[in-house]
Amino acid sequence: MAVDPRQVLAGVLTITMFVMLGDMIKRDHFDALPVDSEISIHGTRKQSLVGGPWKEDGESLNSCWTKPVLEEADESQGYVTFSLTNGPEYHVSQIADAVVIARYLHATLVLPDIRGTEPGDKRKFEDVYDVEQFVKSLDGVVKVAKSKPSKVSGRNLAVVKVPSRVTEEHIAVNIEPIFRSKGNIRLATYFPSVNMKKTKENSNIDSTACLGMFGTLEVQPEVNGVVESMMERLRALSRKSNGQFIAVDLRVDILEKKSCQGNSASKSKSCYGPQEIAMFLRKLGFNKDTTIYLTQSRWDSSLDALKDLFPRTYTKESIMPIDKKAKFLDTENSELEKVIDFYMCSQSDVFVPAISGLFYANVAGKRIASGKTQILVPADIAGSSASSTDYLSHYVSKKNHFAYSCFC
Repeated sequence: MAVDPRQVLAGVLTITMFVMLGDMIKRDHFDALPVDSEISIHGTRKQSLVGGPWKEDGESLNSCWTKPVLEEADESQGYVTFSLTNGPEYHVSQIADAVVIARYLHATLVLPDIRGTEPGDKRKFEDVYDVEQFVKSLDGVVKVAKSKPSKVSGRNLAVVKVPSRVTEEHIAVNIEPIFRSKGNIRLATYFPSVNMKKTKENSNIDSTACLGMFGTLEVQPEVNGVVESMMERLRALSRKSNGQFIAVDLRVDILEKKSCQGNSASKSKSCYGPQEIAMFLRKLGFNKDTTIYLTQSRWDSSLDALKDLFPRTYTKESIMPIDKKAKFLDTENSELEKVIDFYMCSQSDVFVPAISGLFYANVAGKRIASGKTQILVPADIAGSSASSTDYLSHYVSKKNHFAYSCFC
């Protein structure tokens, strides 16, 4: 009996979604404690900052990869299709893998759709991202089709599971034979790991992966406008801290999960609650006038412990333009909320990941590329105070993020 590839894909995506959620919570714990003006969301702060734990942004890094170029003889030999799933932190990695695979196979990459975690939550690429920028960034690297050709159907389209940060060896052994046999493939990415540490040795596909991860995705103008207006609002609310604010990735639904409570045996934690974040920031020297943005969409009473110490704590609900709330805060538009959070956390003066996982890892990558290296990882501080430099993300202090393979 013939099997409908769409049924296979649906099953793979469902399993992948649960695996990724489990990975996000369980597998990537924070490191143990260390031993030894006008401002655009795309710019860096030029004005001098106030004292205390606030630090100046570093200089934006330059890309140190060479843009790969297609040879004239590299005729397209089929199509690679895929969907973006589970939010922007996954989109970044899914795009990078798809671009790497399409280039290796000399295939045409079909513009993906975007699928949320809820059934039926599906939207077009252009609803979130800038199509023309995406196509332009890949010009001469990979051929891009804006829609799937009618000749690509279930009969000649094979579903292929792909591990994130795919290697040339994996493509050659596990993907290329299927592609040559069927002529077209549909990728279903899964995440064996959710950290973004760079590998010890550079590979031939690093330049393509760097371009795919850091040079292709930009939000479309309306979404960018919402992010800009929210940034401006937070700057205006932060006069006492010279227009600076902290973004904290803290979502109540994740914190309530059992696996978010930590591992007593390894003394590692994957999540920190509102009270813990409040004490962490206070002991680092941030005062009560510090402005904080939370990725939690609407206020929850469990957040009161944070607001008690930092009254200027806000969610999207309180700072988003009124005329945009119906579209961007609707429960059916959770993907748009995630995109807003991703870019707010990438552009804030300080980023604090209360939850470990791929969101933290890929936000860190964008911040490193733009010189915004104030990424402070929470911990239970025993004393009454501590230096913020002691809690700088290992991605920055050890320069071990994949971004450091791409920028210099």
